[in-house]
Amino acid sequence: MDIKQLKYFLTIAEEGQITAAAKKLHIAQPPLSQQLKILEEELGIKLVERGSRHIHLTDAGKILRERARQILELSDSTVNEINDFKRGLKGTLTIGTISSSGSLLLKNVIAKFHKEYSGVKFSIREGNTFNILELLNKGVIEIGIVRTPFKALNYGCKYMKKEPMIAAMTKKYCSGDDTKTMEITELKDKPIILYRRFENLIIEACFENGFKPEIFCKNEDARTTLMWANAGLGIAIVPKSAFELVNNENLIYKEIEYEKLVTSIAAIWIKDRYLSSLAEKFIESFNEDE
Repeated sequence: MDIKQLKYFLTIAEEGQITAAAKKLHIAQPPLSQQLKILEEELGIKLVERGSRHIHLTDAGKILRERARQILELSDSTVNEINDFKRGLKGTLTIGTISSSGSLLLKNVIAKFHKEYSGVKFSIREGNTFNILELLNKGVIEIGIVRTPFKALNYGCKYMKKEPMIAAMTKKYCSGDDTKTMEITELKDKPIILYRRFENLIIEACFENGFKPEIFCKNEDARTTLMWANAGLGIAIVPKSAFELVNNENLIYKEIEYEKLVTSIAAIWIKDRYLSSLAEKFIESFNEDE
């Protein structure tokens, strides 16, 4: 099994047809079918079920699809690292980011880095914190951009300054005053929308202030959290810098006054693993005062 076979198989899996895959790969259909057959014989298991119009992956095929995707991404990343070494501070930097880091990262880090190193290009992978850590551990990305809290064991870390969590809501959930802050106890008996990343943090903070939060919706993304709040379905609790991620025309926000409801963005990397000069310079650009 080699890289070319994995590329062929992944294209077949993504296209759902050998004919369409052959067209995308710019090869004839019979040789591609033969490569698939050779791969199945080598592994000793059927990877696809052939239908009249489409192929369907077997359970083994689904496993190989995910592994092939990771291996090909790692191969591309390795080539980029070697090219980076040859060219100096030019090349492609592969980063994984969580969605809620977008606004702050672009304004305070990416723009500044691009201005100083205009020859550098970016390959960005988005996901939740668990996804980013997985990609980092597998070597698919060099740097992960995540939010606290997370387990920093085995990772090198550099943090941006702490920022408060906010309650974003439509006017019907607001007390009517113009204050920019609120006590955490004002969330009592209100429908709360949050993403699972901060579930434990928020629940613990509410318990410490004498009440159990009324969680209306849990999801996986800051953008979804804000979209639901913008529709008037409840109060979104998100990091302050995440507020600009989506259309928030119906929302106002207040900073929650509680010292434990804070978070910060961190750049993380695997300790004792090779870091390209691009990655090292990018980490240097992380300013704790930003």
